[in-house]
Amino acid sequence: MSSSLETRHLQVGYEKTAVVDDVTLEVKAGEVLTLIGANGSGKSTILKSITGQLAPLGGAVYLDGRESTHLKEHEIARSLSMVMTDRIHPEYMTCRDVVSTGRYPYTGRLGILQQADWDEVDRAIHLVHADDVAGRNFMKVSDGQRQRIMLARAICQSTPVLLLDEPTSYLDMKYKLDILTSIRKMARERHTAVIMSLHELDLAQKVSDRIACVGGGRIRKVGTPEEIFRGSFLQELFDIDEKSFNTKLGTMYLPAGTGKPQIFVIAGGGSAVDLFYRLQRENILFAAGILGDNDIDCAVAQSCAVQTVVRRGFFPAEEAQIERARQLIDLCRAVICTAEEFGPYNEENRRLREYAAAQGKLKSETQAIQEVLHEC
Repeated sequence: MSSSLETRHLQVGYEKTAVVDDVTLEVKAGEVLTLIGANGSGKSTILKSITGQLAPLGGAVYLDGRESTHLKEHEIARSLSMVMTDRIHPEYMTCRDVVSTGRYPYTGRLGILQQADWDEVDRAIHLVHADDVAGRNFMKVSDGQRQRIMLARAICQSTPVLLLDEPTSYLDMKYKLDILTSIRKMARERHTAVIMSLHELDLAQKVSDRIACVGGGRIRKVGTPEEIFRGSFLQELFDIDEKSFNTKLGTMYLPAGTGKPQIFVIAGGGSAVDLFYRLQRENILFAAGILGDNDIDCAVAQSCAVQTVVRRGFFPAEEAQIERARQLIDLCRAVICTAEEFGPYNEENRRLREYAAAQGKLKSETQAIQEVLHEC
């Protein structure tokens, strides 16, 4: 299958100053390629250079195998549509009118839309769930509603390639999911090649077929989400502490504190996630265990706790791990147990609970937190 969009050794920037060198990318029909990288890394500059809003400093862009500089304007308009972060300010146009401008590449010189064009407009509006604002003045709806209208405009342009610069900006959670679901559906059902930039790494992980990482004036790495979200590459790309981003879950965490833990949490099966976040909000240092490395409690604790005692998933803890957990209990002022049942693989946690109770340290969540805060 040939590439719907391809860049070869593209050099992009402003006023003869390169921002990103040697951008060599391709996206095929039905694929979603997402650009990620820190602010100012050049994601938007790459997209603007592909669309022709910025003149490339070198290299070339190919649409369906043809170099874009050899195509006429109307040919490009029928091959590529875009939603950029630049704001438009149409006067006295309804949202439906704005969407309808996406059909102009298919009209005659008078720009008169036929019924088939209006059907495409209405389908696009419905696809992005914007029917309720279709008749309203574009300048009098919210930023999030405008974002959906601009996506509908690009969709009804019916091009084989769609470029999106931060399409989830200004959107609340519901519409972020709606928009990305629509984009994924377009790629699959209409065989649209999509290239976009996203800030939300967790969403990029879920919606993308491939991810291109931009940093240091170049494309650092291109691969599937599984390849990109492996190891500590993303923490390096964004210059953050390794514990601040969980690549398996695509989740960010506040930096864990350092020092002596004040509370030990006996957890498991996702029972302590809310407690971990609460302790971190209260600035209470804590340790946790004994947790299987396949447990969601373990993933969160390793980012938030001072120390975490970890065993292999589906295997009982080793004596050295049990002893380490006891040492941490001895060190802490209080112990909270969120686990309600103890199966054959976490029998050691029942023993730790009994150990804490024998020392008078086993407390309820509220009691333990109040005691620690009072002591402080």
